[in-house]
Amino acid sequence: MSTCWLQGKTVVVTGASGGMGAGIAATLIKKHDCTVIGVARNEKKMLHFIEELGPQYADKFSYRLFDVSVKENWESFYEELKADEIKVDVLINNAGILPKFKRFDKYSYDEIEKAMNINFFSCVYSVKTMLPMILESSTPAIINIDSSAALMTLAGTSMYSASKAALKGFTEALRVEFQGKMYVGLVCPGFTKTDIFSGQGDADMSNGAKIMDMISTDCDKMVKMIMFGIEHKAPMQVHGFDAHAMSVFNRLMPVYGSKLFSSVMRMANVDIFKEVFSD
Repeated sequence: MSTCWLQGKTVVVTGASGGMGAGIAATLIKKHDCTVIGVARNEKKMLHFIEELGPQYADKFSYRLFDVSVKENWESFYEELKADEIKVDVLINNAGILPKFKRFDKYSYDEIEKAMNINFFSCVYSVKTMLPMILESSTPAIINIDSSAALMTLAGTSMYSASKAALKGFTEALRVEFQGKMYVGLVCPGFTKTDIFSGQGDADMSNGAKIMDMISTDCDKMVKMIMFGIEHKAPMQVHGFDAHAMSVFNRLMPVYGSKLFSSVMRMANVDIFKEVFSD
């Protein structure tokens, strides 16, 4: 049995303190003996992840606390890696936020900029900064964890979908520009059972929980599917029933598909969508 190309690599994973990022980091360490550098802002969650990882794997994981949407933070991180003579082989951009579901005119400029900065510009900054080091690797790779929102835009997701569509376009350009030089992977998962809905603020999730639970994929299952794709250097991954449905409907009905899905959201009459359809 041949050894997976990931074996023993040094990998940077953003958003590694919880959810899919933590699952990906743990799999890299436990299955592929990778050295993982996790990037996030919440030290409490990061320490909890290390505790769950267990002492036998502790020496394979380290972390840095910084805001990924600030260019200077990536530059400082890069210089720190160079000073410590650490060579990164793989970058996995997983950090992201889901802004509150709202009609566009109800977003503040702060909310707009935050969504674009964290979901899109953080990846631009990380790739631009880390690329020279990654290209020195014998197995250079960049994997951007995007979203099904890049495949179809729904009502109430203008800024989320815009940021994710931008990330899709950026990643697809990287894929062809560095063909033969580097593995570039794009992952578009559907709704996943993580704490991403914490961004919905004070909205009552109780009457929408069942609906979201029905269409959301279990986090561990999603991580397994994503890691299988990365292990096999899949250029494009779409995972989750909702993501596949959005992809198919958007190709078959690029206008009416979005209208259909948005109509279903309206009929669901749940609190998390109230600022989308109410005047």
